[in-house]
Amino acid sequence: MNLFDVYPLYNVTPVSAKGMVIIDDKDQEYLDFYGGHAVISIGHRHPYYVEKLKNQLDKIGFYSNAVQNPLQVELANKLGVLSQCENYNLFLCNSGAEANENALKMASFKTGKSRVIAFKNGFHGRTSAAVAATDNEKINAPLNKQQKVTILPFNNIAAFTSEVEKGDVCAVILEAIQGVGGLDEPSNEFFTTIAKLCKENKVLLIADEVQCGFGRSGKFFGFQHHNIKPDIISIAKGMGNGFPVGGILIHESIKASYGLLGTTFGGNHLACAATTAVLDVLENENLIENAAEVGNYFIEKTKEIPEIKGIKGKGLMLGIEFDFEVGELRKKLIYNQHIFTGGAMNKKLLRFLPALNCTREQIDIFFNALKEEL
Repeated sequence: MNLFDVYPLYNVTPVSAKGMVIIDDKDQEYLDFYGGHAVISIGHRHPYYVEKLKNQLDKIGFYSNAVQNPLQVELANKLGVLSQCENYNLFLCNSGAEANENALKMASFKTGKSRVIAFKNGFHGRTSAAVAATDNEKINAPLNKQQKVTILPFNNIAAFTSEVEKGDVCAVILEAIQGVGGLDEPSNEFFTTIAKLCKENKVLLIADEVQCGFGRSGKFFGFQHHNIKPDIISIAKGMGNGFPVGGILIHESIKASYGLLGTTFGGNHLACAATTAVLDVLENENLIENAAEVGNYFIEKTKEIPEIKGIKGKGLMLGIEFDFEVGELRKKLIYNQHIFTGGAMNKKLLRFLPALNCTREQIDIFFNALKEEL
């Protein structure tokens, strides 16, 4: 049997990793400034994280949600305190797409309506409703296009107002900082207007924090830069540091009932151990503060390179924009400089998503390498 050929692959075979370093099958070391799509939040093979998972595996790795699991309660309490979202309830699942799928489903349940407002260049996953709310025709099958979704541009208050007031909208979903789309952000005025109009029109606001959450933006959640309160918050990627885990935070005003949501693997013992370990490290090593500080240093360093035409993002969720497509530059950084970076729908944007314990010294290495290739 062959693999279903859907991924264009770089000719690199990682076999081990530690911290910000990946080692391939030829013993070549690479600096990882991409973290496998912003997944590696506390560094590869962090010793505390490894110990927590090993200890849990020695006890019990999995059982279904038909029994008591105190690890879920511990995780929910810790997450509520660190994120300052204690007036939300946690539902755990397995991925960002599943998180957004459940968020959209909850909004439809709550409002009794079905239309969704999403935004240009947004990415919310590849499952049914999540992919329908994703602005990418190539990954939307005819089955997905049956969903009622309206895609609007960022920062057009008139267009948003017109749509949200039509009375058939169940949810508005947006990223505080777009990931795959290319690090674009809604303005503070636009985000706060969205929150206000959602409340006035009894529409649920979903903050997609799958990529910018868990400290990556320099605050626990990206929407916290705008001082708003979403109804539902979706999380995944960096929350498990590589272990597949996702979830939604549901405001306590939205009531649960048995069978409303469900999952086989979500919230299993290993997933809880992984996420709790990440939260412990974020707190104990002040990694959210580090993301903000090192991100500011990165932005200062961009001023040394005239070829950089723009900088996008916050914290350690950053993009540098050129006046040329960056595909070849990414290859040169991998094969010549042994550095991983990311791309985006904006082909002229180089995406930078390192672990949140990235250092200034590592930023210097990156910029020296970038200068050499430019």
